[in-house]
Amino acid sequence: MIAGNALLNLLVGIVVGGLIAWLLIWFLDWVGIPEPFNKVAKVIIGLVIVIWLINLLMGLGVGRPFWVH
Repeated sequence: MIAGNALLNLLVGIVVGGLIAWLLIWFLDWVGIPEPFNKVAKVIIGLVIVIWLINLLMGLGVGRPFWVH
């Protein structure tokens, strides 16, 4: 059984992570980095967010995240 407090923390974490990712991608578009570097930066941001979300969900579901900070 998953506690309500854990689900609330998960929801807040997902919203904050999405907001940070959106803000970083918006900033890259605003600065206007040339295209190959812009695409690479967006892919790196996406990979970091996906790994962070997987870690967040594994900590909730399995009980032990693969990356402990």
